[in-house]
Amino acid sequence: MRGKTVLITGATGGIGSACARALHARGANLALAGRRSDSLRDLARSLGDGRVLTLDPDVTDRSALDDAVARVVDRFGGLDVVFANAGIAPEPPATIATIDPDEFERVVEVNLFGVWRTVRAALPQIAAARGHVLVTSSVYAFVNGALNSPYAVSKAAVEAFVRALRVELAVHHATAGVLYPGWVTTAMTRDVLGEDEGLSRMRESVFPAPLARPVGADVVARRVLVGIENRAPHIVVPRRWQPVVALRGILGPLTDRVLAGRDDLGAFLRQREAATADDPGRRSGHGPDAGPGTPRVHAPRRGGETASTTGP
Repeated sequence: MRGKTVLITGATGGIGSACARALHARGANLALAGRRSDSLRDLARSLGDGRVLTLDPDVTDRSALDDAVARVVDRFGGLDVVFANAGIAPEPPATIATIDPDEFERVVEVNLFGVWRTVRAALPQIAAARGHVLVTSSVYAFVNGALNSPYAVSKAAVEAFVRALRVELAVHHATAGVLYPGWVTTAMTRDVLGEDEGLSRMRESVFPAPLARPVGADVVARRVLVGIENRAPHIVVPRRWQPVVALRGILGPLTDRVLAGRDDLGAFLRQREAATADDPGRRSGHGPDAGPGTPRVHAPRRGGETASTTGP
């Protein structure tokens, strides 16, 4: 990676910052994009030399991403790798019938269209450099997304996006890969996903304990580093999820059947929907303590960056 230039969105999240440190240690030039300016400055300062450029594009703004890529090229002379890693998750987790419609669309806007805009802005440079694109998906691309549907939908969509991109880039001798994190120890996993009773019940009902056990972001970063260097089409972290990925066509429908047949989970979902229906503030995305226009989401919604991009 020495001398290569890497653009990372969602750079201040758990996975993004860990990957930034790993790539910097291997000699890469880094363009770090994020919406939390204090955290971004702290990360750049900790890396400690002139091989780091900080950016604050909003991934919902195509022109902002075009400008960000132009700044990267001005600073480093080109762009070899783009890691589209920014993402958000809905908070609180809710069923499709009760989630705030704006919240559903916002998650898809950031997690899918934000990836599309990031990659599209970088593509001319990636093609010219015969470079590599890496996109963060999730094991939610193929496990059941009940109570977390916009996140699962967006992560499945970016997987399909990269499959198409991989074929289209081949004519330019460039490559594309997908990162599938399982449960990773990050703030978003803990605050948005990991501590929700319904999601915890489903995880414990379906997945053996080794699959549900989280790994640290540093583990993901080591695999990402190797995956980028080897232009891997798929990076599955932790490795114990690899058999699930290989057997997803069988295990996916089986998991759906198990979840749909669990009376206790069904009762919990009905209870969750009833509670949301009785609380217009939650359904609209605003609780009783939230002021007008205050979104119920884990991190700054503008710009599409949370504390992490994994859920799984």
